Amino acid sequence: MDEDAVDVTGSPETTQWRRDASTSRTVRLLWTFGVGTFFAAIGTVVSWRLYRVAGEIGGGAVVIALIAALAATVLTLAATDDTERHLERLTRPLPVDVPSGTKLDRAMDAAVGAVVMGAVIGALMAVGRYVSQNELLAVGAGPFTGAAALLIPIALFALVFASFLQSVGALDREDRTIYLYEPDQAIDLAVIEDVSIRSIGDSAVVTLSYAQPDGQYVQGPRRLVVPPAISRDIAAIVDAQR
Repeated sequence: MDEDAVDVTGSPETTQWRRDASTSRTVRLLWTFGVGTFFAAIGTVVSWRLYRVAGEIGGGAVVIALIAALAATVLTLAATDDTERHLERLTRPLPVDVPSGTKLDRAMDAAVGAVVMGAVIGALMAVGRYVSQNELLAVGAGPFTGAAALLIPIALFALVFASFLQSVGALDREDRTIYLYEPDQAIDLAVIEDVSIRSIGDSAVVTLSYAQPDGQYVQGPRRLVVPPAISRDIAAIVDAQR
């Protein structure tokens, strides 16, 4: 668990949490993979077109060198301690505004993801082309191009899953209430009769079983994504009121 995802504020009985790409390593990796794959796929198509056009006039090596330089620049910026300052220095001659804070972090995550996944897609395409030209497999480049194409739906699933794992809320132990934001909801733990917990990376998926007084259906979310420490507190409160 990332400790900065949980914050005790105000009353010691109230704990707030935020699970997003800034506080959850799992969400960040899923988001980086998903967005990076889409950018890499677009970049691969554009780069191949440029290479084909430049190759006709003998400039294919120049395109490869420019792509390699751009990838090296992105990785260097991501590895430096003061990314914003170095990026401002690089873009000083250009009429662009350099993002800062969280926006810069997400931009660098997307750029690094694009470079890494671009290398993966490029490697698959290159191996497929080599296999096809040398007739090493009866099916030709199919398995390799298929694997590269399969990365797109996997990236989409990663983005959906990252969205599912995001949550913002607070647990008030004194009132035995969970407050969720985005959208705003309040869950009274007094109507919860059972809790099950499943860990996913640095998050916990809490499944709530609602009581049905007089056979009436109680509205409310059945699954929550919270930090593991919060999930244990929720389970403890529900167990104590049985």
